[in-house]
Amino acid sequence: MTTAPSSAILALDQGTSSIRAIVFDRTGGVAAMAQRELPQSYPQPGWVEHDARRIWADQLATAREALAAAGAGRVAALGITNQRETTVLWDRASGEPLHPAIVWQDCRTAETCAALRAQGLEAEVRARTGLLLNPYFSGTKLKWLLDRIPGARARAQRGELAFGTIDSWLLWMLSGGAAASTRAQAVHATDVSNASRTLLWNIHTQQWDDTLLRALDIPRELLPQVLPSSHVYGHTAPGLLPVVLPIGALAGDQQAALFGQGCVRPGLAKNTYGTGCFLLLHTGGVAQASHSGLLTTAAARLDGQAPQYALEGSVFVGGAVVQWLRDGLHAIAASGEVEALAQSVPDAGGVVFVPAFTGLGAPYWRADATGTITGLTRGSTMAHVARAALESIAFQSAALLQAMNRDVQAAGGPPVAELRVDGGASANDLLMQFQADLLGIPVVRPQVLETTALGAAYLAGLSCGVYAGLATIESLWAAQRRFEPELAPAQAQARMQEWERAVRKALAA
Repeated sequence: MTTAPSSAILALDQGTSSIRAIVFDRTGGVAAMAQRELPQSYPQPGWVEHDARRIWADQLATAREALAAAGAGRVAALGITNQRETTVLWDRASGEPLHPAIVWQDCRTAETCAALRAQGLEAEVRARTGLLLNPYFSGTKLKWLLDRIPGARARAQRGELAFGTIDSWLLWMLSGGAAASTRAQAVHATDVSNASRTLLWNIHTQQWDDTLLRALDIPRELLPQVLPSSHVYGHTAPGLLPVVLPIGALAGDQQAALFGQGCVRPGLAKNTYGTGCFLLLHTGGVAQASHSGLLTTAAARLDGQAPQYALEGSVFVGGAVVQWLRDGLHAIAASGEVEALAQSVPDAGGVVFVPAFTGLGAPYWRADATGTITGLTRGSTMAHVARAALESIAFQSAALLQAMNRDVQAAGGPPVAELRVDGGASANDLLMQFQADLLGIPVVRPQVLETTALGAAYLAGLSCGVYAGLATIESLWAAQRRFEPELAPAQAQARMQEWERAVRKALAA
């Protein structure tokens, strides 16, 4: 077996709407990138599915393209980061999925979650997993598949089937599952960050939880082995790529972004501004329980390191509000036009936009909330609405950080001192400045915005000897711009009160 001798790293970034492969050099610079769009399927209202075979085929194709562009001989290792919670069930012998992948956004198990809550399981689930009983997570999706595919549960008990989130599916295929001749060597594993999003893994014992498996009637034989995020899981099967590479990392996308932002110590926080927004605060070895509507989750972990944790809050509609302005209202022709339109007015003119198109996420957790625009007058224009739409992203994220600070300070810790940002909408200067104004702390945009893929690359580089340790990763992070708060604290508080009044109207609608 020959492995590449150099120090570049290939990151496979399997997202909800796109599939990418990025080769990073040792300093975190992008050497090559390939991307494919991922089609979405909506077979029924509230259902969202992906074709797992399509995910594999396109991920392999992008990996080959990126390696060809960068030079495969430069690459020392491969890391995987993925959309979390999306659920795949496949046949170990044939390698075929039994059903389309059920995506994290899918709500078909809402009734199952309600039934489990009615049985009084919410508190126990929260205590063991750090999560809520919500269709967002993988466990009830897997139960749905086993309940509805004829013979699936019995086959699972016989060890004939395998469950995994997308990281596990890609690992299995890369390490041998793609071909019948190598399927016996395929690795069935996941990492702690993805396991912690299943409703089945106990974040305290660091084990699959028998009580939760019984509650959801899920056979243990289905489950992957859980390993550190930075770990050599195996090698790519010969012939798949131009070189055989060690698979040196798996990590869920938000935990990978936290790591890629250099947030590897307690008190460091990042917010990813994508379709939604995901704010994570590293809490070190403490699984900080939230009393403010947040989740406790596993952070990425190195081989030999003690368990690491984070507090997490999610905004369901972040950058998607700009897509609505473009596709729903036809206010702009392209998403990039929104900043100029919003800047054409000095402020939102009293307009407040609550984009609760699919309810409100953390810290509210109100599925019954509806989209609401308040403060409209005869003087209101589309520019005011556009500015209010951008501000809604910052308002929601500020509510998350305030909830985090309440949790942390209640436990005797200091408030967050700065917020590191990434994702497509973080390139919007108007939004980032308003975010700093609301929070009253610096908002810092890094030089490399591809932090999700970069985190997977760093984790793989650590397990494969490209990097010496966490100090090296911290030293590689660099700021591109710091946005300092310019709004007086009393004014920021008044703006947040204005937001909360609008939220109450959205909840009452």
